[in-house]
Amino acid sequence: MDGHSVIRTEVIQPGARLLAVQLLSPAFPTGAFAYAQGLEWAMDAGLVSDGGGLARWLNDVLEHGSGWSDAVILSLALRPGADHAGLDDLARAMCLTSERLTETLEQGRAFAATSAALTGTSDAPAALPVAVGRALAGLDLARAEIIGLYLHGQALNLIQAAVRFMPLGQAEGQRILAGLSPVILRLAAQAADATEDDLGGCAIGADIAQMQHETMTVRIFRT
Repeated sequence: MDGHSVIRTEVIQPGARLLAVQLLSPAFPTGAFAYAQGLEWAMDAGLVSDGGGLARWLNDVLEHGSGWSDAVILSLALRPGADHAGLDDLARAMCLTSERLTETLEQGRAFAATSAALTGTSDAPAALPVAVGRALAGLDLARAEIIGLYLHGQALNLIQAAVRFMPLGQAEGQRILAGLSPVILRLAAQAADATEDDLGGCAIGADIAQMQHETMTVRIFRT
C-alpha cells in the first residue's frame, strides 16, 4: 500500500462514516416520525404497555418482521451491479399491508430526493431499503456497518413513537435501544452476506397491528 492509499483511508473513510450516520439518522428528513408500523394500535390495545413489552415487540420486529426483510434487501442493494429496479419490486412484495407499503414508499421517495444532493446518486423513488442501498453503495463502508445503522435508526424511531404515546421516559427509551444492540449487530452481520433465499419471516402480531391500525378512528401516526 503506497502513501496515497494510506491518506485516502485516513481522510475519506471517516467522512464516509459520518455521512452514513447523517443519512441513516431518524432526524434525516424522510418523515419517519409520522410512522409507527402498527405499534400505535398495539399500545392502544394494551399489547404493548410498558418498557418490557416494547423491548420484546421491537426484538420480534427486528428478528422476524420488517427489520430482517429490510436488512436483507438493503444488503442486496449495496452490492456492485445490484438490480435496484428488481429489488424495489421485491421490497414492495414483502409488504403485507397497505400501510406498510405506503410507509416504505413514501419514506423511500423522501430519502432519495434529499440524499441525491449529498451523494450524487439517483433521486428516483424506491422503497426505503432500496433507496438507502443505492445512495450508500459508493461509500467505502462494510455492508454490516450500514445495515446496523439502518436497523438502529428504525428501532429508535419506533421507540420515540412509544415515548410520545405511553408513559415511557426518554431514559427508559434509550435503555431499551441500548439493550437491542446485540440483536442489531447480529442481524446486520447475518444480513451482510444474505441472499434472496434468506428473505422471509413471521411477525404475525405486527402484521395484524398494521391492519388494525388502518381502521382506528383516532390515531397519531400514519402507520
